[in-house]
Amino acid sequence: MNQLQRYLSHSKIDVVFKQNKDDFVVTEVPLYEFTGEGEHLILKIRKKDLSTWDAVEIIANFVGCKTRDIGYAGLKDKNALTVQSISIHKQYELKLKSFQHANIKILDTTYHNNKIKVGHLKGNKFFIRLKRVNLIDCRKIEEALGKIVTLGMPNYFGFQRFGIEGNNYLKGKDIIDGKLKEKRKNLKQMYINSYQSYLFNSWLSKRIEISKLVDAFEPKEVYQKLNLPLEVVQRMKKQKHPLKIMTGDLLSHYPYGKIFTIDDLETESAKFFDRDRVPTGLLSGKRVMNSEGLAYEIEKEYEEATGEDGARRFAWVFPEDIESNYKEEKNWMELKFYLPKGCYATELIAEIIH
Repeated sequence: MNQLQRYLSHSKIDVVFKQNKDDFVVTEVPLYEFTGEGEHLILKIRKKDLSTWDAVEIIANFVGCKTRDIGYAGLKDKNALTVQSISIHKQYELKLKSFQHANIKILDTTYHNNKIKVGHLKGNKFFIRLKRVNLIDCRKIEEALGKIVTLGMPNYFGFQRFGIEGNNYLKGKDIIDGKLKEKRKNLKQMYINSYQSYLFNSWLSKRIEISKLVDAFEPKEVYQKLNLPLEVVQRMKKQKHPLKIMTGDLLSHYPYGKIFTIDDLETESAKFFDRDRVPTGLLSGKRVMNSEGLAYEIEKEYEEATGEDGARRFAWVFPEDIESNYKEEKNWMELKFYLPKGCYATELIAEIIH
């Protein structure tokens, strides 16, 4: 896969980040409060070194139900300590009292009226520990974090989306092109989703590259390099945010709301800087809105018929509740932050350490 563009311009920070249960902790934030009554038993589980699918399968085998009878809101990392809620019919409550597993602990139970469905989460809280961080690295990380607090970060899909070898998107492309058959429905969808993610990341990387050129050069030079209309480059140059929006972009109110086409570039770019709305990128597929005009000229290079439903995804997000704690005696830097659902903590780390 191509190297993605980073909007922060500092040099690489050489620290150690390993995804494991000690240095990477994810806690799910549910979309709603559970009612405390109803036919569904809600299990708050803590798991380590297991994917959500693995954990669901272990619990289903233990109680003797099908995996599809267990509901979850999102897939959590395997190489981490993660806390999330799952739902199961309360007929299995008594049996679950004797459940024991070295890598899964039931922390709490309650009830709810309906099964938890994919997407029923607000976001996730993260704890991440970076190692071999010297004092100079610590200052650079704090400075980068300060910029992310103010400006946010690109909403790239993380490497987890592309599989252990990083090539799931190529299988997705081959399935779409008819060169590869995959009978297992969930795997087929995973590969195609991976290809959609690859196209989105490539588009966003291109837009960041254009934005950096606009910031770095005079409008006339950018106009010659990129073949963008001079007047458009001049308007982009005036924008305060590092990701420059352009005519025809589809924006969405942030953190949720309707998608709409840019009306007034100056007004919308100021509102983007104020975190009131963000541009969106395309997840290629059926039944999805396209950007228009100049924005579409760039987007169409990354558009393909994937056979899946398409969507628009935030191009940019704003992490919240960012805290950092430097442990000088151990050369550790501990970070805590919150991200909306669908965003990758590993991409915040990638933006910081390049």
